[in-house]
Order: sequence, then C-alpha cells, then structure tokens
Amino acid sequence: MTRRWLFADQLGPHFAVGHDGVLLVESRRALARRPFHRQKLHLVLSALRHRAAELGDSAVLLRTDTYTEAVRELGEPVRVYEPTSYAAERLVRRLHADGVVEDIDPTPGFSLPREEFAAWAGDRRRVRMEDFYRFQRLRLDLLVEGERPVGGRWSFDDENREPPPRGAERLDVPPPYQPREDDIDAEVREDLDRWTREGHLSPVGDDGPRVFAVTRREALAALDRFVTKRLGAFGPHEDAMLRGDWAMAHSLLSVPLNLGLLDPVEVVDRAAQAYRDGDAPLASVEGFVRQVIGWREYVWHLYWHFGPTYRRRNALAARRPLPGWFDRLETDQVDAACLQDALTGVRERGWVHHIPRLMVLGNWAAQRGYHPDALTEWFQTRFVDGYDWVMPANVVGMSQHADGGAMATKPYVSGGAYIDRMSDYCGGCRYDPRKRLGDDACPFTAGYWAYLDRNAARLEGNHRMARPLQQRHRLADLEAVVAQERRRAATPP
Repeated sequence: MTRRWLFADQLGPHFAVGHDGVLLVESRRALARRPFHRQKLHLVLSALRHRAAELGDSAVLLRTDTYTEAVRELGEPVRVYEPTSYAAERLVRRLHADGVVEDIDPTPGFSLPREEFAAWAGDRRRVRMEDFYRFQRLRLDLLVEGERPVGGRWSFDDENREPPPRGAERLDVPPPYQPREDDIDAEVREDLDRWTREGHLSPVGDDGPRVFAVTRREALAALDRFVTKRLGAFGPHEDAMLRGDWAMAHSLLSVPLNLGLLDPVEVVDRAAQAYRDGDAPLASVEGFVRQVIGWREYVWHLYWHFGPTYRRRNALAARRPLPGWFDRLETDQVDAACLQDALTGVRERGWVHHIPRLMVLGNWAAQRGYHPDALTEWFQTRFVDGYDWVMPANVVGMSQHADGGAMATKPYVSGGAYIDRMSDYCGGCRYDPRKRLGDDACPFTAGYWAYLDRNAARLEGNHRMARPLQQRHRLADLEAVVAQERRRAATPP
C-alpha cells in the first residue's frame, strides 16, 4: 500500500486507516509566512511531533522548508486526504498532476462529504444554518425520533441565553481538563525560542503553559471531562461572560477537533448518550450538538461553497486598517473592560469563547469599519483554533456582515446594553453602557449608532434592521455622537 501524507490537522486515528506508513511534515515556510500566535505554533508542532512519536517506525517526520521539498525528499508516491484550504488543495492537485501524489481521498474529518453538501445545497438561493442543522440531525439520527426532534423542538436557544449568575465571579462548575506538558513540549518551546531569536519567526501573543489537547489520549480525556463534569452547565450560560472565568462551561474541544484528533460524530454521540442516560439536560446537549455538527460543519462547507474570493467581500465598504494596539494585542492601552479582557484572553491563550469573539471583538471591529479581509486574517492567525476554512464565514459572514447577507440575515452589532446584560464587565468599567455622548460614553453604545448612521443606505433593504435604522432618527444628539466616534476612532477606548 502507499504511504499516507497527513497534514497537521489530520492527526487522529480516523485519518490513519488504509495506509502503509505515514508522512508528517514540518514546513518552516508555512510556520513563518504569517504572524501566528506563539501558542498556536506550539500546539501545531507539539501535535505533529507527538503523533510521530506515537506511530514510531511507521511514521516519517520531515523538517523541510516547503511541503513540496518534503514530498520529493521522501522519494515515493503518497496518498492524501482533501486538505482544508484552497492553497493546500492547489498544492496537492499540482503534485497529483506531477505524479508525486497518487490519490486524493475525501476527508474523514467532517461528518458530511463535500460532494454531498453540494448536492444538498443544490440551487438554493440561500444556504441557511437552520436548514443544514436539521438535515444533519436527521441524517445522523441524532436527538430525533423518526422525523421529529427529541423534546419537540430543533433548538433550545431560548434556554441557552441566560446571563451569568448575579454576583458570581465564576460559574459553579469543575474546571476543564488540563494537559501536562512533556519533553516534546519542552523541545518545541526551545525550537520556537531559537527560531524567534534568529529572526525566522515573528510570533505574536504570549507563550504559556499548554491549555489544549494535542494527542488522541488528551483529546479523549478532555471530551470525557467535558461530558461528565461540565456539559450540564454549558447550555444556560454558553453566551455569558465573566471577567474571572475565561472558560466558563465551554468544552475547549475546538483545538483537538481542528487538529483532527477527534471525530465530530464521536463527540456528539457522547453528548447525546449523556442525555439518554439522564446525565445532562436536553437544552445543554442540543446547544453543544448544534455547535459541532451544525455550526462547525456549516462553516466548513461554506468555505468551499462560497469560493476562494469570498473572504474579500466587503458589502459595507469597511476599509479602516486594524490599529496597531488591536493588531498587536496591546491591552494596556485599552480602558473598556470587555474589550480589554477579550484582547487579554487572545494575548494570553489565543482563545476566547464565541461571544467575546462575536459580540466584543467582532462587534467592535464592525462598528469601527475595520477591513473584513484584514480582520479575517487577524482572527485566523491570533486564535489557536483559527484555520483558513474556519474564519471567512465566521468573520466576513457572521461577524462583519460583509457578504451582504449571503450567510446571516442581519449584522451582529449591538450597544453596551447587551454586554452589560450578559457579563460583569460594565460595573467596574470607566464607561457607562447607558451613555452615548460624553467622556464616559460607552464606545459600544455610541459606536452602535455611528455604525447604523454610516451604513444606513446599505442596510436599508434589510427588514430586520428597519426598526433600529428608524430609531436613529429619534436621537436628537445623533450628529454629535457620530462626530464624537469619528474623533475617538484614532485612539484605544
């Protein structure tokens, strides 16, 4: 049989079937071509090297400048699975045409093959998440009874949008699984330190103890810890934020899933079994299942469905470059408590959960008109679970509404009232979420009205935005608010 070339996001056992040995590659150029978060580089290298150590003599790990150099150095044809980016796919197809890659097989990293999604999407004018999610549940026989959802509803979002418990600094839930670093991690850290000193890498963010799983054993332990100890608390507060609890009850499984260490179907099956066994409430289980085989797979397929130019869409003509303090995660310059904490989380861990991403970082960027392509690149390189396929739909479509509504029905922008309701940030902040004008005016509250005013003509046909667009005319101080936000745009909040 032919050796299998596995990329660094194809490291689980479901990728290692039907092969005669494995090729793993550390490409120096791939590591250096972008300003990746330091901990993201660590996770990828640690995962690759751990997998090579696990496979022993059946694996060849080559450290070369480029992937092409490694495959040619191997000196024998290889098989590959479909890669997860357009750039990698172009490379693989070129090597296939040259005879270096023998076959390209469908990836087992997602539950639904690409061609089956294309058949399902067909000639639909809009491919909505809710429709896809129901299709997935029925196809996988997951939390359904025949054609109907268990519990009578497809979504329990209403139960899963509670604010944090009043007065709590942390959720009353056991902490997430914490992996232990080993000699391979130490070797990776030494290499990254040396390459940075020598000028080969220019990483951003802090180094720190490894938080996420990079081996199959660790990934299974993290999954077990979440399902048995934390899943029940996940649903109600999945949209809530607490300054003193960065993980809340989230699973922290996005990294091992995106490294290919877990099969998404095995993950949701474990959660569904917890519901059937009476160990977790349906609302929490449904919310988690929605994230894994709903949203995650939806975003993966939209990456291919919309095409390689999607991330350059800019329907709202947002052209402001990312300011240096935002780009470099310089949180000491930021006074706004929610934004400061979200950026600190990115700097310290390369990770915050989906609501700080969407309603703090993304909301801030949309209000200021940051260029969506630059913002997509920022999310992709600064987050440890960010990949080429992950961020375009999440940022261009969901967060910035830069695709003109191809993905989401309305922009996800809000004033400070939402953040006040869903977090404990505003009580100790120098800004008042109720104010839109003055030195203590919340930059999110004021920014919301400035955003609506700037984009009114472009959003006029969106029926879900009709009411707030009309409400802005009732603000006697709208002109002053817009002028204030224009002045404040040049400085950190």
